[in-house]
Amino acid sequence: MLPAIFGLSGLTLTDDECAFFRDCDPAGYILFGRNVESRAQIRALTDELRNLHGRDRTFICIDQEGGRVARMKPPVWAAYPPGERFDRLYDLAPASAIEAARANAHALGLDLAEVGISVDCLPLLDVRQPGAHDVIGDRALGAEPRRVAALGRATLDGLGRAGVAGVIKHMPGHGRALVDSHKELPTVTASAEELALDIEPFRVLKDAAIAMTAHVRFTAWDADNPATHSAFVVEQIIRQAIGFDGLLLTDDLDMQALGDTVPERAARAQVAGCDIALNCWAKMDDMVGIAHALAPMSVLTKARLDRALAPTAAFDGPADLAEQAPLFATRDRLLDLA
Repeated sequence: MLPAIFGLSGLTLTDDECAFFRDCDPAGYILFGRNVESRAQIRALTDELRNLHGRDRTFICIDQEGGRVARMKPPVWAAYPPGERFDRLYDLAPASAIEAARANAHALGLDLAEVGISVDCLPLLDVRQPGAHDVIGDRALGAEPRRVAALGRATLDGLGRAGVAGVIKHMPGHGRALVDSHKELPTVTASAEELALDIEPFRVLKDAAIAMTAHVRFTAWDADNPATHSAFVVEQIIRQAIGFDGLLLTDDLDMQALGDTVPERAARAQVAGCDIALNCWAKMDDMVGIAHALAPMSVLTKARLDRALAPTAAFDGPADLAEQAPLFATRDRLLDLA
């Protein structure tokens, strides 16, 4: 199995994609708005991906956070609030905010499970910082680490109740970035003592099954490389200081924070210690290059992948969306308190 997650070009698989994916056997796939039209269409697409490899539990993920980051949109799917809404409620009633976050994630997870998506790239555990770039902004669950961790844990629990795995991101923290890593490389000059605040939510949720790296350079840890490409950050900070032993994905390798070609970025991430290279934009030349650049999946990475997918739904039939109505009612009643 190739330790990569690839994007798809459209609403259905092309012949070239089918042949390439069958041959290289990637660890999984990621869906975007270009892959989304209707419930039946997505379910047919995810069924085809599972059938391609003969695996009931296949890593098929999406960025469905709520707020401004949502690939599945109204009127077909419900709109979900951004993380900031739960942060505001926490100011008034922490237990209610946790309950609302759990109900919201459970309802969102049911939307994903119904169409055969097994993994959501949520929750963000980035601690919001004043003056930082708005790339995180209202997506964050707050500016206090323990609050972020509590709401993040509730989100993971809610997704899990729907048979969907969550991804904690962006490890070891994107909250201090002054620029958008989609466009350029952020450099964070905070001290190691200050960065202890950023990694605290990840430490609390270190037993999560899946995490995603940040394309951010932290001069206190590695003045030359972003976290995704830093063996020091991956081993000493993520694996040791945080204590995370789950499946570690890169953030999207197409982002302009990284130099070199996309295949070279993938190879550097693997050498640094990342388990899986994430390549979102379905450019066949880049995907073929990644397939040639990466070493085969290690035994340890395969075990982490299997462990991450074990609790997910088997997708032998659509989820029961009748469960959503009381979840929406609970969430909205609680959010209205704030």
